[in-house]
Amino acid sequence: MTKTIAAVFTLLFIGLLPFPGGAQVNNSSSDKVLLSDMLRIKQPGSIVLNKDGSVAYFTLTTIEAEDSANWEYQYNTQIWSVRTDGNSAPRQLTFSKAGASQPAISPDGQTLAFVRAVDGKPQIFLLPLKGGEAMQLTQSKHGAGGPVWSPDGSKIAFTASIGLSTLARDSSLNPDKKVPDWSLEKPGFKDNASVLAKPGKANPDGSIEEVRAWLAKNEQDKKAKVINRLQFQGEAGTNGEPSFNQVFLIEAREGAKPVQVTRGYNRYSNVQFISNTKLLMDGALEATIHPDRNLQGAIYTINTDGSDLKMILGREGRSFSGSKLSENGKWIAFTHSALSFVSVPTLAIIPVNGSEKDTITVPVDRTKSELRWKGDDLLYATIASNGGSQLLQFDMRSKKIQMIGSQHEGIGATAIAGNRLVYRKIAVTNPADIYTADLQGKNEKRISSFNQDWVAQKKISIPEKFSFVNEKGQTVEYWVMKPVGFEAGKKYPVLLQIHGGPSAMWGPGEGSMWHEFQYWCSKGYGVVYSNPRGSGGYGVDFLRGNINDWSKGPMSDVLTALDKALEQGWGDKDQLFVSGGSYAGYLVAYILAHDKRFKAGCSQRGVYDLRTFMGEGNAWRLVPNYFGGYPWQPEVLEILERESPINYVDKITTPYIIFHGENDLRTGVIQSEQLYKSLKILERPVEYVRHPGATHEITRSGNNRQRMDQLLRTWEFFERFR
Repeated sequence: MTKTIAAVFTLLFIGLLPFPGGAQVNNSSSDKVLLSDMLRIKQPGSIVLNKDGSVAYFTLTTIEAEDSANWEYQYNTQIWSVRTDGNSAPRQLTFSKAGASQPAISPDGQTLAFVRAVDGKPQIFLLPLKGGEAMQLTQSKHGAGGPVWSPDGSKIAFTASIGLSTLARDSSLNPDKKVPDWSLEKPGFKDNASVLAKPGKANPDGSIEEVRAWLAKNEQDKKAKVINRLQFQGEAGTNGEPSFNQVFLIEAREGAKPVQVTRGYNRYSNVQFISNTKLLMDGALEATIHPDRNLQGAIYTINTDGSDLKMILGREGRSFSGSKLSENGKWIAFTHSALSFVSVPTLAIIPVNGSEKDTITVPVDRTKSELRWKGDDLLYATIASNGGSQLLQFDMRSKKIQMIGSQHEGIGATAIAGNRLVYRKIAVTNPADIYTADLQGKNEKRISSFNQDWVAQKKISIPEKFSFVNEKGQTVEYWVMKPVGFEAGKKYPVLLQIHGGPSAMWGPGEGSMWHEFQYWCSKGYGVVYSNPRGSGGYGVDFLRGNINDWSKGPMSDVLTALDKALEQGWGDKDQLFVSGGSYAGYLVAYILAHDKRFKAGCSQRGVYDLRTFMGEGNAWRLVPNYFGGYPWQPEVLEILERESPINYVDKITTPYIIFHGENDLRTGVIQSEQLYKSLKILERPVEYVRHPGATHEITRSGNNRQRMDQLLRTWEFFERFR
């Protein structure tokens, strides 16, 4: 029966700390989680500390009404500060509608650099912390981002993204008029200089040179888009021209002009000062192949005057990235991995003047990110593990590893200074706030209340964690959430939720689905979710457990989790539903073609034909990484045919709602068109929803009204079959 729909919404950002027996925070005076509670969730991030760790500066993203009558809301990111002793409330520092991000504190603690858009381009601003207005430091036509202060506080390094043709033709950026060493892959041209030469007089009826100039004018005026690249698809549009991050240096004073540090056709990032005159940075391995084909990362040093560019880590067939210089300049931590997407990067350390042969490896079989140092002795990293996000601490003296935090929580955006750790934490009663602890993670204290208080007034469901061993001998973890207001002896509908990736990981400490899960529980559904084979957070062997098997193996894992949850007795086996996005949209389609237990299903932004996915999505490399090759190879085509849900579409009879963003180029909107049209020809009970302008990120960072629409429309569709 269709039920009345409350006008409300969702985000997906809080962790859930399991309580014994799956108890619920169920204050009789509080309300259920509403769809519109998404609009109340505030997300802290990008934390930096002053030198002694007494003050934290961080971004805070809120959702503000643009036109509340039409449910139009916009994201707003500003910079705040808070004393880490917790004795005062956080204070907002920036207020412009243009927002502020990427805070960087000067060494003397007196000035905050940050990034704000001006006329559509990011620019760096300086804010005096003793009072006064922010001053725009850069006015770069190429934009400016990632500000980093020099040790003496006199200069700031930053990066700017510059298109290939501009980089080749601009005499100030490229005074020697150098062209790439690798081929531009434009058929019929023998050299790059001919391709990148400045157009002459434009005349469609003239010589070949004049015709080419006229055609180039059409490209410039957006009348044509000529593509010779392999990786031409972005998230929401296509681009025929690659761009390259260059490093610049500017004095931290009004009226200063930036000086270019790097040159050439590389993509530099993660810039750090080794000294006032030397930089450390990540980049691509210099190669003779087009950058779209070059997945090899390297780590470089360069003098601030642009001299002595030196690769210190890098080799063919491997990617080095995430470099982090220790506080006193003794060590460089980094990660390195094989070029396959289906791998867990290795965390390693070398002396600042060392090389790969001097590597110290930190043996942790989990993905590591957000590397941070305390002095030269303690290295920290954020790791995703078993449904949560913890801090790894590695002691350079003892070589001992310590884990900080719980797998039932989510720690991130970590900053370290003085004797303090400061971080954002996701917990069961809080969608995210700022916390502080000592260097061992002890004496934790919450120092903000952006979400704590209002969530405390809500009835929420607490997930219970279980596990089983699948036929490969792998331990699969799953969580069960009972409906809010659960009464023993009653039967409830159950929603099986499946994560995407396929290498994503869900759990109480992973924040992407909190609100959605709580919304379904508030509507009287139980929720079951799991981390089937192929998920991240369980090591490389588990991650590779779905190689050549996106379908039957993972399907077995998620359905076994559902079966075991139903053994508890409160779930109604005649009222089962299933939903998932991206890879999980794929798996839902495969399940519906092979299992008839569900009353209705929902796929969002999925992949359904692995053969055509090669051309339709920018995530096309998933095909060779997981299936060992390409559709034109007979042995690979056989696997892709077997694994593609579209080949079983005639077996799908379950009521089905399919979503896709019209600007989604990660999986390609044509994928859902194929599935929908096939089902419609077969006269199956299917509904197709397109969201104009939406990308693959619709449910995470998309238009808020569309995010509301997707979740609410799914609930309404399922209710038709109750």
